[in-house]
Amino acid sequence: MLMQKGDFDMTVSCLGKVAIVYPGDLETRRNAAPGNNRLASIFKALEKTGIHAEPAVYHDDFCDEVRKQLMKVDAVLVWMNPIQDGRDRTLLDAMLREVADAGVFVSTHPDIILKMGTKEVLYKTRNLGWGSDTHLYEDMEQMRQELPKRLSQGKARVLKQYRGNGGIGVWKVELVDPAPGQGDESRVLVRQGRRGCYEEEMTLADFMAMCEQYFAHGGKVIDQDFQQRLPEGMVRCYLVRDKVAGFGHQEIVALHPAPPGAPPTEAPDPTPRYYYPPDMAQWQPLRRQLEQEWVPSMQNILEIESNELPVLWDCDFLLGPETDTGQNTYVLCEINVSSVAPYPDTAPHYIANLMKKILTD
Repeated sequence: MLMQKGDFDMTVSCLGKVAIVYPGDLETRRNAAPGNNRLASIFKALEKTGIHAEPAVYHDDFCDEVRKQLMKVDAVLVWMNPIQDGRDRTLLDAMLREVADAGVFVSTHPDIILKMGTKEVLYKTRNLGWGSDTHLYEDMEQMRQELPKRLSQGKARVLKQYRGNGGIGVWKVELVDPAPGQGDESRVLVRQGRRGCYEEEMTLADFMAMCEQYFAHGGKVIDQDFQQRLPEGMVRCYLVRDKVAGFGHQEIVALHPAPPGAPPTEAPDPTPRYYYPPDMAQWQPLRRQLEQEWVPSMQNILEIESNELPVLWDCDFLLGPETDTGQNTYVLCEINVSSVAPYPDTAPHYIANLMKKILTD
């Protein structure tokens, strides 16, 4: 029996069984309990709702063992990054599809991740109210032809690999001198969006050579215009299916510039994210736009039914240009569906209520 006594008691109920998948090694799996992991609040909320929840610690090395476990439950909730400890989700996603095909509810289903959980969603939904000047490079040759032209306009661009997390493969790039005619030998300033990275200068040719890896195995690169209001912070909207379940706000995020006149190494590190309930007053206009306009429009574009939306997902927004009346606009810079944690204290309640509905309908 995988279940062990954790920080609170779990009781098998008639509502159904849910397995929660998160990464770990064999020792972590052997010692797994509902209360000894970062998703403990979700285990507890499910238990209070009358749902039996069990940990399903995952690693590629024991994928088959986890598959057997998941085949015995009614629903599976998954928290696994696109890139986890140097491995991608190829083996995991194939196994989850097999489990879903056997009739087990899986969220987020790998097919839905491919529709809305990759950076390509920024390109496909660029004409929604949350969009910006966004382009898609299908291969390295296209990037070599088009990126120099966009940089020559004198504005910084942000390039993002098709699938990643933690700022891996997210680059701010701009020309040192936007004078025309320099070609691949023009000098650019580049900075990756990972914690601890700082601005470096190199040739455009060298930078693009670094990006070749992102096109391996059918990969792509998304190109967005750099948002000038990035130093004002980022708002993260947490959704349970199509309803906002809370907000997060981060004052300083990755790619924040160094103070004027300071060297690139003086760029500040990202600050902690602070969490707020869904009724936080200052973000109600954003909430209404998201729930009433943007999410339904995204579903229509991506051909996603409401019952296919992730149980928990989030949208990251930067501030866009103010309107003529001084109102904020918002620009989508990422959708996260693979491993949304941490999350507001309000989210587990929403998740538990939704899972009760899924299991009893």
